[in-house]
Amino acid sequence: MTTAEAAAVRRPRSSLRQVIVASLIGTTIEWYDFFLYGTAAALVFGKLFFPRSDPLTGVLQAFLTYSLGFVARPIGGLVFGHFGDRIGRKRLLMASLVLMGVSSAAMGLLPTYAQIGVAAPVLLAMLRFVQGFAVGGEWGGAVLMAGEFGDARRRGTWAGWPQVGVPAGNLLAAGVMAVMAATLSEADFLGWGWRVAFLLSGVLVAVGWWVRSTLSESPLFEAAEAEAAVALEPAPALQALKHRPGGIAIGAGLKFGENISYYVLTTFSIAYLAETVHAKRQIGLNAVLIGSFVEMLTLPLFSALSDRIGRRPVYAFGAAAMAVWAFVFFALLHSGGAVAVAGAMAVGLILHGAMYGPQAAFISELFPTRYRYSGASIAYQVTSIFAGSLAPVIAVALLQRTHSTLAISIYVAAACAVSVVAALVGRETKGLSFAEIDAWGGRVASGMDAPSPIL
Repeated sequence: MTTAEAAAVRRPRSSLRQVIVASLIGTTIEWYDFFLYGTAAALVFGKLFFPRSDPLTGVLQAFLTYSLGFVARPIGGLVFGHFGDRIGRKRLLMASLVLMGVSSAAMGLLPTYAQIGVAAPVLLAMLRFVQGFAVGGEWGGAVLMAGEFGDARRRGTWAGWPQVGVPAGNLLAAGVMAVMAATLSEADFLGWGWRVAFLLSGVLVAVGWWVRSTLSESPLFEAAEAEAAVALEPAPALQALKHRPGGIAIGAGLKFGENISYYVLTTFSIAYLAETVHAKRQIGLNAVLIGSFVEMLTLPLFSALSDRIGRRPVYAFGAAAMAVWAFVFFALLHSGGAVAVAGAMAVGLILHGAMYGPQAAFISELFPTRYRYSGASIAYQVTSIFAGSLAPVIAVALLQRTHSTLAISIYVAAACAVSVVAALVGRETKGLSFAEIDAWGGRVASGMDAPSPIL
């Protein structure tokens, strides 16, 4: 056992609980802001910022600005990953929280197209880019703090808790929007109701800042820094690309199907229900609320299960089952019934949780400590450009072209097939200590032969 892992084991359990709670709260707040944009893009932004289009085209244009957040995510991942591997996880987590909160609150103050013309969507796009940059640095730091404080035997469980912040943030975003939509008239909701949800982020960020300010730095990072391992890495991202290209490829493959399926389920489906099925706005929002709540409860179970039977079987099951469910999902949505839509969303998000729960540990275990933040962020965030970023846009385009959801189901199923393959060819990493992972990385860097960590 290295000095770093010995420090992690000696650290009192209360500190681990504190890290888990702080990571979960901070991640929930950041993803609330990020998902709030997606919900608003489906319901509001097409009308207020792109009003000279037919309804479906306006939604498509809103989703294109939505995609900018995903383009910015890998940039944020690279920048935050670089400094997170050089100066520590905690300070970068604090910075990402502030950036996200400021950009989201500013969206709530934006004038619309009717007030300032084309400058409105331009400003909206710029703020969305900042959002993406901030959340790009959030994920790696949050899951690494949790995983590096915990022990190898239950790393899937500990690293999985920040993942719960994703459905929790979506639940909070959809919940606030649902309350606004249910209590306000259409005119008031479009006039000012949606702004309340964005301005609320200022309060939430203050809470997140206070919670995260109480954390200490990752003990593994502190020990590695003391041993001069971190200081010797002038460009952590380049080291990850040079020494662990296979790890990045596997991580990207794991992310691909999970990311596409999630944003088709939680973002595109709201627009589909509103603009094509002509269901009440509340039905889609309530379905996301119910589904996100169910995923919050079940996702930790899949994280824990990955510690018992392995990351690979749990992840492969989730991806394969999602590929099948994609065809059932739209059939239920097309009915427009509240119960059918909520059931479709709940099952879909449970299956998503089977992928997302083990994902944090699976990807982080592909890289050694000295460039883990950078490597994990590259694998996770770069994929978002080609996956979640384009998923709602591609789904809308397929619907416009084919006037059917069958092509969308095939698209989701094919993406999930990529994740199934990535999970099956990846090396099983459950129970491996970071000492073993770091030692393997050292052998590769020195040119020594070693068994592949991913194949």
